[in-house]
Amino acid sequence: MKIFVSVKLKTRQEKVEKLDETHYKVSVTEPPADGKANKAVLGALAEYFGVAKINITLVSGAGSREKVFDIEK
Repeated sequence: MKIFVSVKLKTRQEKVEKLDETHYKVSVTEPPADGKANKAVLGALAEYFGVAKINITLVSGAGSREKVFDIEK
C-alpha cells in the first residue's frame, strides 16, 4: 500500500493523523539532521500500522517534508 505523508518536525509529541485513505500527517520530535527525522517517521508509521519497520520503505522525499512510503502488511 502506498501512502503520502506530510511531516511536521520538532513537535512535543509524536503522532500520526489519517487525513484520508492514502494521506497522513506525521508529527515527530526529532530534528531534520542525519536522517533522524526519517527514522522517527518510519518508527511512528510502523507502530501506527502494526508492522515491522523492515516492511516500510521510503519511496521518495528523503529530504522533503512531503514523503511517499510503501507499506507491506
